Amino acid sequence: MSPTVRVSVDISAPPATVWACVEDIETHTQWMQDAVAIRFTSSQRRGVGTTFDCDTRIGPFRLTDRMEVTDWRDGEAMAIRHVGLVTGEGRFDLVPIETGTRFVWTESLVFPRRQGGAMAARVAAPILRRVWRGNLLRLRELVEGGVSQR
Repeated sequence: MSPTVRVSVDISAPPATVWACVEDIETHTQWMQDAVAIRFTSSQRRGVGTTFDCDTRIGPFRLTDRMEVTDWRDGEAMAIRHVGLVTGEGRFDLVPIETGTRFVWTESLVFPRRQGGAMAARVAAPILRRVWRGNLLRLRELVEGGVSQR
């Protein structure tokens, strides 16, 4: 069983404003330190069925993460399925809170056996948690910076 990694951040902006920053998948490289480049492999660029490759780098480790959007609810949620070398599922949930939005990122990844399998997933979990927490802090800065400029 692969560990589930969950990180969240509170953002001082309504869900619609946060969604406006995350619905454009191609711009995720602006706030995701581990996402180097995104290339769409489908004609559509948003919504269920969208597919794309993400060149991913964490320290010395690099891979092309192949993904498919499996859930898309404007202003509420986006979910993807990892279908490349690393498989699994991930999702963003935007939860309205009194001060704006709680952005929750949940991932469950399966590493191939030849790359360490379940043991690699357990070792990677705290590293991924730290990287993704940093990503959410950058997202918050991006969203709140845009809100204050309006």
